[in-house]
Amino acid sequence: MIRLDKARLLRSAGALADLLTDTVNGGASVGFLAPLDRAEAVAWWEERAADVAAGRLAVWAAHDGDRVLGTVSLAFPAKPNSRHRAELVKLMVHRDARGRGLGRGLLTTAERAAAEAGVTLLHLDTETGSPAERLYRSAGWTAIGAIPDYAASPDGELRPTTIYYKHVPATALTR
Repeated sequence: MIRLDKARLLRSAGALADLLTDTVNGGASVGFLAPLDRAEAVAWWEERAADVAAGRLAVWAAHDGDRVLGTVSLAFPAKPNSRHRAELVKLMVHRDARGRGLGRGLLTTAERAAAEAGVTLLHLDTETGSPAERLYRSAGWTAIGAIPDYAASPDGELRPTTIYYKHVPATALTR
């Protein structure tokens, strides 16, 4: 996994867009409706560059040559009373690369980086009943509840979302 700085994110925007369109067009609910246009996906990734440069967003990517097979990000709040936490966002694995432990590796990378940054609490939301829930539960994340009709799936159907959290003790992950 490579952590992307602003320049590398901008250079990788096309490959990241290919991953994002594959994820959305494959039915995963990550904030977009299908079919997702590649140009829209490229623009979305390029818009993240300022947050990466400012340290508000950390993005990791797993590459196979020029192709991005997976990505995960941590979004850091700007408020002084919330600097101990971060949101895990956009954990995506290309459909061709699923089932090989890449999602778990990306999740572990983000958790370890959070601990190294002094973050002790992570949270996320994911579509209720999605395959991602198995990953989060098996990695020790705790579900706190579901919100009905929270987000539209790629086909436009309103679906529930489950909220998860995980305490990340720095001593446990920085061995």
